[in-house]
This record gives sequence, structure tokens and C-alpha cells, in this order.
Amino acid sequence: MTQNNLVAVTGSTGYVGGRLVPRLLESGYRVRCVTRSPDSLTNRPWSDDVEIVVADLQDPVETFEALNGADYAFYLVHSMSAERNFVAAEENMAQVFADCAEKTKLRQIVYLGGLGEDDLENSVHLQSRHNVGRILASGSTPVTELRAAIIIGSGSASFEMLRSLVEVLPIMVVPRWVTKTQCQPISIGDVLQELLHVLGNEQSLNKVLEIGGPEVASYREMMDAYTKVAGLRKRIILPVPVLTPRLSSHWVNLVSPLPFTLARALIDSLTTDVIVKESSSQFLSQGPKDGLENAIGKAVTRVKELEIPTRWSDTGGYKDPASPVPSDPEWSGGKILVDRRSMKSSVSPEKLMATIKSVGGENGWFAFNWIWAIRGFADKIIGGVGLRRGRRHPTDLRIGDTVDFFKVTTLTTNHLQLLAEMKVPGHAWLEWRVEETPGKGSEVTQQALFVPRGVLGRAYWYVLLPFHIVIFRRMLRNIVLLSK
Repeated sequence: MTQNNLVAVTGSTGYVGGRLVPRLLESGYRVRCVTRSPDSLTNRPWSDDVEIVVADLQDPVETFEALNGADYAFYLVHSMSAERNFVAAEENMAQVFADCAEKTKLRQIVYLGGLGEDDLENSVHLQSRHNVGRILASGSTPVTELRAAIIIGSGSASFEMLRSLVEVLPIMVVPRWVTKTQCQPISIGDVLQELLHVLGNEQSLNKVLEIGGPEVASYREMMDAYTKVAGLRKRIILPVPVLTPRLSSHWVNLVSPLPFTLARALIDSLTTDVIVKESSSQFLSQGPKDGLENAIGKAVTRVKELEIPTRWSDTGGYKDPASPVPSDPEWSGGKILVDRRSMKSSVSPEKLMATIKSVGGENGWFAFNWIWAIRGFADKIIGGVGLRRGRRHPTDLRIGDTVDFFKVTTLTTNHLQLLAEMKVPGHAWLEWRVEETPGKGSEVTQQALFVPRGVLGRAYWYVLLPFHIVIFRRMLRNIVLLSK
């Protein structure tokens, strides 16, 4: 197979698809993204490198045009968040896709389904996922179906539910299946590796391949692993027999940002064992796979390594599949608390940036320097770095420079981002961005971002919120005044 072949990717705005596309491009494939929402692809780093085709997969004409001329296709769509008739919709889409794949002489369909027995009574969604695989395979086009359980990575719905529960609740009352049901989670990086491995691989055609990480664990054990990796205090987990999947879904919906329908689908799929039963190793990649703690570590350390999710900031790349990407939904990436404010000015962006880059050290923090001094002193008392580090130069900055108890992590002609290195129950950033406005002048946007760690982190943010409002408002106003 030549890597110049055209690969059609459905679900390219989704969690797996949005991470698969850049991997395909890096491997030399031509990529056609098939979507109903082309606008959602415009802010991707790779959007100019792909062909975008608008198609509803329930429409035979649009689906035919989307597949026409392609050599291979990834089928990565599902309806987990749908409330009604999702089974019929998934069956219809799969049948239309199989028919159009046959007409366009597609050489292979690669489908990512769900791990588990074929006769799962407890999960209508998993039943539907398996049924989709059978429908796709009923045509003449060769199909490779990969089945995975929980995918570990920032933005994965299952992982975000795990993250939310452990981060928010130091004590949990959970249904008994949380401690008994066995699962074989797999990292998103390993999922992408297997998807690429089977693409065009003749040995994997017309096969159902079960994939999983090296460890089998209960959901409670995964919670314990997250607690350990994230550096949280051990959670108290109390299993009870009375919480039905529906009640559990409402509870998850209450304490996490996941929609109820998605939470219900996830919980239904977690109430039964989902582990690899049939060895498919001879058809899969042979490299080592991430263990549970390593996979969780990659997902939670994206923040620690200063790769803020793109929905918080437009920094960060797409090289590491554990990183958040623009296709992730709003509830992904962990809790983010933001104080954002903007102000227009008649001065040029250059003058505003010059003022902003003078922050800290002997120049101060533009407002309430005595409060910053108290915060620095308190930080020093509890073992932090305090304010005494100052800055290397009064006006010049470089990436990596210290600015009192901050460090410069991003610096461009119109953007400065500082990572807080004081003692806080989470991770905090302060950033400014300046844009030229039509006509004369510019607009500066200031953001304080905080990723809380556990309940204490959330309490810390909200207790200080009234002070932040006053301080950050005055800071921005004085930046504009000082730039004139």
C-alpha cells in the first residue's frame, strides 16, 4: 500500500477522529474529513492540509460523494449522547455506509466499536455498537473492526467521568458494580497505533480484533490509580447495592459536566465486564502498551506540562494524542475556572505589549502591589518561591524567565502567558493577548486561568473570587492607561 492513498475519516470532529487525522497526515496519507459541521474543523492546525466534505451519513447521495475516490475509510461515528431512536439511526447510517462503500469500490472500512460480549443485555449502546459492525461487514467491502473498552486520555468521555468523580468527591457512595466489574482500559495513543496498524493490512481484513491495555481493573481500581497519579488524598469509596444505573447517571450528571444521556450510556456499558477474551495479537502492533497509571499520567500531566487545552487557549500542539484538541467537547480536559476581561485602547498593539512585558519585579503588578507582596510573603512562609525572585531584565522577557512567582511559558509579539509557581491547590496561569482593531487602536484581553485540584482547589478559587474581580479589573485598566 502506498501511503499516498486517500483515506476518508468520518467522525473527524470527534474524540478519536480528531486525533487520528494528524497521525494520518504525518504518515503521508491524503485525508478527507467527512462531517456535517465543517465550521468545527476550521480551527485545527491541520485543517488546511485535508479535504473537507460535508455529508450526512444517513443520506445515500451525500455519503456516496463523500466516499467516491477514496481508497480506505474510518468509521468513527456513534450516537452515545442521543436520547431517542439512536439504535435505528445507527443501523441506518451503517447500512448506507456499507452500500456506498461497495458502490465506490472502497478497499477497506476500519471501524472502532466497543469491547464486550455480543449478547450484552445491560447496555443497549454496546449492543448497537456491535450491530453496526455486523451491518458494515455484511457488504462486500472488507471490514476491520477494533473493539476497545474505556479509552484513557484527556477528552475521552469515560476518562472525563472518572476524572470528575475523583477530583470532586473525597467520599463517594457508589453502586456495587464499581468494585466488581472488570474492565481493560487502553490509552488513546495505543488505540491510534492500532487503527493505523490495521489500515491497509491484508491480514486484518474481515476480522474483529479486541484491543486493551496490559491491565484488567475494576472501576474502583481505576479511581484509586487516578487518585495516586493526580496526587490527591485517598478517596473513601462506599459501595451500596441500591443505586440503579439510572440513579447513578443522575448522580454523575450532578457532580460532573457530562450530559445525562452520555452519563447513562457510559454507566450502562460499565455495569458488565469488558475485557479482551480472544487474543488478536498476531494481527496487531507488537510494541509495548501503556499501563493504567502511565496512561492516566499522560492525560493528567498535560496541564502540568503547560499544554493548556485549546478551548482555554489556542496554544499547544497535536503531537501527543493525550493532549486536548479543538474537537473535544466543553466538558473535557478537567475543570477550568477563568476570569476573562477585555478593554479597547487607542494605542498600538506594540505599546500595549511593551507595557505588559514589563510586569513584575521592580515594575510591580499594575495594581495593588501591596496585596501581591502579602501573597508572596504568605507563599514564602508555606515553602513557596515568594516574590523575591524578581525578573532578569526590567523590560525584556524570554520564554522560561522567572517573573516573581511566575514563569514565562508563552511569548509572541501579541501574547504573554505566565505559569504561577506559587503554592496553590491546582495550576494557575495569567495571560494577555493584544489584537489590532479595525481602524486605529487595539484590544487587550486578560485572562486568569485556574485548574483546581480536588475540592480544596475549587474552594480556593471561589473564596478569592471577590478579590480577583477587583484586582484583575484594576490591572487591566492600568495597563491601558500606562501604555498611553
